[in-house]
Amino acid sequence: MAGFIEDNRFVVLGSVAIVMVGLMGSGFLLGDGLRRAKEADREVTVKGVSERDVTADIATWSIRFSDTGNDLASVQGSVDRQAQAVRTFFTEAGFKQSDFTDSDISLMRDQQRDAYGNPLPESLTVSRTIQLRTNDVMKARAAYAKQADLLRAGVEMGGGSVNYTFTGLNELKPDMIAEANRSARESAQQFANDSGASVGKIKTASQGYFSISARDGVDCEYCDSSGANTPFQKVRVVTTVAYELN
Repeated sequence: MAGFIEDNRFVVLGSVAIVMVGLMGSGFLLGDGLRRAKEADREVTVKGVSERDVTADIATWSIRFSDTGNDLASVQGSVDRQAQAVRTFFTEAGFKQSDFTDSDISLMRDQQRDAYGNPLPESLTVSRTIQLRTNDVMKARAAYAKQADLLRAGVEMGGGSVNYTFTGLNELKPDMIAEANRSARESAQQFANDSGASVGKIKTASQGYFSISARDGVDCEYCDSSGANTPFQKVRVVTTVAYELN
């Protein structure tokens, strides 16, 4: 009987020892896994920027003018004279006739009534737009600076400014993206050096919009890229990259 108990005691102790070894091994594997998971979570997210100063290569200027009266023939004649004054202005500024053209004309009728409900003479407004489009952006800029001459010539302008557009963006994109990526990598490396780590592989990356704005304007990652009111512009792109840290 005593031998049986002794034998069972050794069996129980052996089982306990095996369980303890298993728990120790599981604890080691769990701890090592947590350590690796924690290391895998170490990352740094940085932005890379690339900018280019450019000069617009297309200028467009739409001049809208109108006149109002009760007689269509006289109103139309006034608008025709204003149109001729605009064409003369562009010609004297050095532009070819093919550089400017009529882009819009409209007629608006307005029937008012007096205090007794009786109809007043119909008011007629004729509006017209002549648009200049040229690759000589500096000549367009100089002409715009003299727009007061149009007022002196009797052109009743309804506002509008020159819009300058840069069309060479596609040629710049590859080099600018590469430069932005290098800038992001340099920022990540500096961060890693400061924290005693090394930069690993890229985890995620995204490219921002290419924006075109005034060269002396405010930096804007999501600005419109359709043009600006100055020929002197700045192209900008921002990339966002997350790197692993080892």
